[in-house]
Amino acid sequence: MSQTKLNDDLARERLIDLAAEFYDQFASGEVPEMTLPTRTKSNIEYDEETKVWTYGDRTSTRSANSVRGARKLLKAAYTIEFLARQLEEGRSSTLRELYYLSESWDSEEAHFSDQDESNQLVEDLEIVSHVTREDFHMRPEESGATLMGPLRLREQTRRGEREIHCQEDVGEGGYQIPNNPDTIEFLAHDIDFVLCVETGGMRDRLVENGFDEQYNVLVVHLKGQPARATRRITKRLHDELGLPVVVFTDGDPWSYRIFGSVAYGSIKSAHLSEYLATPEAEFVGIQPQDIVDYDLPTDPLSDSDVNALQSELEDPRFMTDYWEEQIELQLEIDKKAEQQALASRGLDFVTDTYLPERLGDMGVI
Repeated sequence: MSQTKLNDDLARERLIDLAAEFYDQFASGEVPEMTLPTRTKSNIEYDEETKVWTYGDRTSTRSANSVRGARKLLKAAYTIEFLARQLEEGRSSTLRELYYLSESWDSEEAHFSDQDESNQLVEDLEIVSHVTREDFHMRPEESGATLMGPLRLREQTRRGEREIHCQEDVGEGGYQIPNNPDTIEFLAHDIDFVLCVETGGMRDRLVENGFDEQYNVLVVHLKGQPARATRRITKRLHDELGLPVVVFTDGDPWSYRIFGSVAYGSIKSAHLSEYLATPEAEFVGIQPQDIVDYDLPTDPLSDSDVNALQSELEDPRFMTDYWEEQIELQLEIDKKAEQQALASRGLDFVTDTYLPERLGDMGVI
């Protein structure tokens, strides 16, 4: 039996076990319920052993002792049935399709009111079953994140295996990361470090200027807030190939959270931090200090930017001397800057000066 089939059978078994728990609670005269960790900033804590941020001891309960709670468990039961059947048939679907699919369920009470509700339920099932949504065969809508650099890999496709070199065998767009990067096998590489880049414009600038070839770097396009597949393959590159990981974003609070999700894990997926987060990842910039040192073109901070920065000062993932110093500086100068602001010094400035200097100071190159 293939490893894929074994994984499918295990995922299906755990889903059915969840449904069986509801049945046993009914049979014993108990009110059915499902207990989950509270997914808030105040309920994440640092795990000294794994060096990632995970959920703490606070929990919340989905219980059928109220109409609202009963509806949530009903929707969970319908979703479990759908996922178990999907695994049995060897099929897959997207999170968006699940939302619409619920409209066909025979109980109107089981229909999802919006996609956020169905997304959260899939996350709930991940937590209580200890199975990832990728192993449920659930896919997000296409993320489009890519790799470009000196890496040869083998991937599984519906037409069998194929080998790809992520520079020589791809176009300027790079190699697109699959939904489940655990199906990829790393064969060979000449990579010195991994550079995760927030924006497509900056990713294109680095590739056009040959930065990936000059410094033997694998450029990972995060495409904004990185998808789970992007974070997973980044972690695998670090853990399995021993590669340093650095993150290059805009200089604003929302981009710092992009770095945080790569390095520390996100609050909504803290149950998967050990699987997705790369705590050794370092932040390159744009730093608030860079805005000052390079006199970059800027925009003023909005009220929401200020609130976000102040919130990060209270976020345990950013409670380090480095981040406190940088955030306090940004609040003081009241400015933010995009990666592309470096072009004010010329199109080659980022690859000839900024990144070599910053990465040199960090000991990466």
